[in-house]
Amino acid sequence: MKERMQKISTSSDSCHDGNRTESEGYGGVQTFLGITENNLTEVRFTGDALLEQILSADNLNKAYKQVVSNHGRGGVDGMETGELLPWLRLHKEELLLAISQGKYRPNPVLRVEIPKNDGKKRQLGIPTVVDRFVQQSISQILSPLYEPEFSDSSYGFRPHRSCHDALKQAQRYITSGYKYAVDLDLERFFDTVNHSRLIELLSRRIRDSRVVSLIHKYLLVGIQIGDKFVDSPSGVPQGGPLSPLLSNIMLNELDKVLERRGHPFVRYADDCLIFCKSKRAAERTKESIIRFIEEELYLRVNKEKTSVGYVRGMTFLGYSFYIKSGECRLSVDPKSYTKLKTRLKELTGRSNGMGYEKRKTSLRLFICGWLEYFKLADMKNRLQTLDEWYRRRLRMCIWKCWKKTQTRFNNLCRCGIDKGKAWEWANTRKGYWRIADSFILHRALNNGNLRRANYPFLMDCYRKVVS
Repeated sequence: MKERMQKISTSSDSCHDGNRTESEGYGGVQTFLGITENNLTEVRFTGDALLEQILSADNLNKAYKQVVSNHGRGGVDGMETGELLPWLRLHKEELLLAISQGKYRPNPVLRVEIPKNDGKKRQLGIPTVVDRFVQQSISQILSPLYEPEFSDSSYGFRPHRSCHDALKQAQRYITSGYKYAVDLDLERFFDTVNHSRLIELLSRRIRDSRVVSLIHKYLLVGIQIGDKFVDSPSGVPQGGPLSPLLSNIMLNELDKVLERRGHPFVRYADDCLIFCKSKRAAERTKESIIRFIEEELYLRVNKEKTSVGYVRGMTFLGYSFYIKSGECRLSVDPKSYTKLKTRLKELTGRSNGMGYEKRKTSLRLFICGWLEYFKLADMKNRLQTLDEWYRRRLRMCIWKCWKKTQTRFNNLCRCGIDKGKAWEWANTRKGYWRIADSFILHRALNNGNLRRANYPFLMDCYRKVVS
């Protein structure tokens, strides 16, 4: 295995055997890098020994297993998760000593972009595998420390809480009479988090300033875009194991304000709905909350997308709300249906290079995953219609794979079509999409034959998910 260029220490001195420490504890550290507004300064340490807990053998082993199980792509150094263990065998003691002495140097995060529903790009920052390992070890210790402080109305990136829990709570609020809501949209939240404000919040709870300093280094690490390095004076790179926790710590201040004011709300990460009983009350709430967010948290609110209105048709986490007989119900947002159809088109396209078995497996995994997420929604009728379209896509895909006339003839005969009709249709010049809806293919590739061939149907998977 080739050596990776993971930076560890600000010192050029090598780590000698006589300076190594044991994995279980790193006592004797008398100084740490304390935080000021724009730089790191060496100050005396007093406080809880959180760093020793972070660097304990049990915690590090747990962090290693989590990072490896998540897989994920490599960072700027190119190291993959499978190379982490050999690297740690060679450099573990050097890494831990550098962290305990405040000399550890994280690498810049690798900038990648993924498409959003509105056509824009979501910017992710991928830390190196080693940095993910260290971040994960920090998160595992800090999460239990902060968990009791977080609001019951916060559901994102928290243990034993999910999107479904947030949606069910929103339903309860709406059913109880809160039929107006403020749909709060934070503009590029992860990219605009104020470092000074975040460090201040961390310092209130974390008494071990060595840990705060280590986190601050990750905030200031910078971004690698191609061959270009860019500083990161603000923001929390979205993509690291530590980022979800830091986002909740920052937005917990918003949660506290909403609770003090008596506003029912549901927040999942930076998606937040604040419920009111009238439009006028919702408008007042919107204005006051925007002022708090911008003046106290130094975050930006997208005023164009932040809206106030009746909950019917309002979207949250890919779902839409509607009211039937006084009870709040859920439906799938039209944009989510569009994404479903787009992905099914990709998977049933002949040009994607998939064989029969790989296509079936990919279809089953995607359909079951999509339905598992949207199982709270009322969508039976819509799925039945989509299933007809989807089966037509399957027939078209299979017909395309029967490329040659003789292949089509033989397969039509195997499916029970008499030879005369089979030969006639094998030589047809009709377009693929038109053929897929023909009587012949409906007979040859009927629903029973498709099921026996192990193609998944939307309604079949839906019944299993909701049963």
